[in-house]
Amino acid sequence: MSSVILVTGGSGLVGKAIEWVIENDKSERFGKKEGEQWIFLTSKDGDLRQREDTEAIFKKYKPTHVIHLAAVVGGLFKNMKYKLDMLRENMLINDNVLDVSKEFKVDKLVSCLSTCIFPDKTTYPIDETMVHDGPPHESNFGYAMAKRMIDVQNKAYNEQYGCNFTSVIPTNIFGPHDNYDLEDSHVLPGLTHKCYLAKKNNTPFIVGGTGKPLRQFIYSRDLAKLFIWVLREYKETEPIILSVGEKDEVSIKDVADAIVDAVGFQGEYSFDTTRADGQYKKTASNEKLLKYLPDFEFTPFNVGMYHFDIAVKESTQWFLENYETCRRGH
Repeated sequence: MSSVILVTGGSGLVGKAIEWVIENDKSERFGKKEGEQWIFLTSKDGDLRQREDTEAIFKKYKPTHVIHLAAVVGGLFKNMKYKLDMLRENMLINDNVLDVSKEFKVDKLVSCLSTCIFPDKTTYPIDETMVHDGPPHESNFGYAMAKRMIDVQNKAYNEQYGCNFTSVIPTNIFGPHDNYDLEDSHVLPGLTHKCYLAKKNNTPFIVGGTGKPLRQFIYSRDLAKLFIWVLREYKETEPIILSVGEKDEVSIKDVADAIVDAVGFQGEYSFDTTRADGQYKKTASNEKLLKYLPDFEFTPFNVGMYHFDIAVKESTQWFLENYETCRRGH
């Protein structure tokens, strides 16, 4: 039976990773199946904030399945500065994609959430049952609440219309095709670009904050496989956390050290402790995932720590090779 899988945000970090896995993985579980047509949308295909554009895209491609990745995103400081914009624009995108998916009787829709949706004041590790237990961190409540509402909408669409809508919650993602803008990126690509410029200009590499906050990082191609698995096999409406284990949490200093090594930076390297750190930790449990996929192999581990030097070096090498054309601001 033929199927058309529409991937919104198809040119971003996760969309490109899914495309890579579909084209390169030869396994039956994760690779492209016979009769599948994969469509990777970009912003050139239309503005998902507009209902008319969203409907036109669905009329054109007639998707049977949707992976919804598109979002207005940014790093810590964009989230802090533009809370209303992040809330409104993401709610418009999500509402259009979900409602048009219902109208076009899509067989299954998988949306991408974020660990920032979880309550700021909570116990750790966080798990899927705790999403709505309290307000998210003040620094990004606009974006977080827009993402959190997808879970509410999934349940409502399922209960009222029987829609097969679900969502996943990845921890911090990194890999090729990330956004390397200095002011508008997540921590790993932002630090990679900053370190590259420090090396190029023979200036100090200064990391904002103390370097102490802890994060779990998942390599984009590992995440892509898990997205494909969720689309094909995961049956619940309730969200599922996609992450490496709790023991593989690393500090921002660990990340910066790995980038310094990957870039080959040998200059002055320090931390600006006057800058905000954001949330200290967001430790997530992958226990639910491991119940379903106990043998899933993440990109290798090393001495109990997520093994950055393979994946960070690959991501850094991609950035260096594509410096002139990748998303990096001005």
